[in-house]
Amino acid sequence: MTYCVALKLNAGLVFASDSRTNAGVDQIASFKKMRTFVNEGDRAVVILSSGNLSITQSAVNLLEQRGRHSDGSNLWNAESMFDVATLLGKALRETRDREGPFLQESHIDSGANFIVGGQIKGERPRLFLVYSEGNFIEATEATPFFQIGETKYGKPIIDRVIHAETPLMDAIKCVLVSFDSTMRSNISVGLPIDLTCYTHDSLRLDRQHHITENDAYFSQISFRWSEGLRGVFASLPDPDWGCPMSQTELPLPTPPLYNDFSTQ
Repeated sequence: MTYCVALKLNAGLVFASDSRTNAGVDQIASFKKMRTFVNEGDRAVVILSSGNLSITQSAVNLLEQRGRHSDGSNLWNAESMFDVATLLGKALRETRDREGPFLQESHIDSGANFIVGGQIKGERPRLFLVYSEGNFIEATEATPFFQIGETKYGKPIIDRVIHAETPLMDAIKCVLVSFDSTMRSNISVGLPIDLTCYTHDSLRLDRQHHITENDAYFSQISFRWSEGLRGVFASLPDPDWGCPMSQTELPLPTPPLYNDFSTQ
């Protein structure tokens, strides 16, 4: 399992992915699930992946290989991010068509998902979610983020905080809290975390950070978020509609009088 999230904001884009993979409790390893492709001044593209690791790696490698050797439409000459998402979806379908039947023989799921986003000169930044079948959808102002992998634990904080006007720094903090919440609830998601920030119209990746267990800032975010939640919880008022007393609050019953019938 993994967890990846990407945000599309007016100020730019934020991408983050964990690095944990597991095929059982005793087969845990770290693999990078973020790939970046940058030609400064022309395009900056980021791809996040989840699902079958061999499928996602093969699909991205196929996309990259065609970018180096193909004279047709490829990652480096595509005119729009829509075209890049189309190329990635095609590479994913080809990989699953080739490898899927063999994996199925061993009852191994070949499912995979991608988030791909960035900006190509001449158009605005865009963000897409690519499904296992190779089709995709695009993020909008009403839905400015995508998640793949283990999404449910990190979603509530993003739902409450993120909107199109959110500043990039606030978005980064929100993403880190989202990861902290997910890692506390699911051991299949874990450090290191790869985080990348893209500023609107920069056509380069502005911030790339690899977060490990020794990262002081992430530790501070985790601690202060936990302490803050406890403080807010403690300040919440009790219900005013009344409720039955718990068993620990009920008075102890009076014990019955003891009669020793053997003496009568």
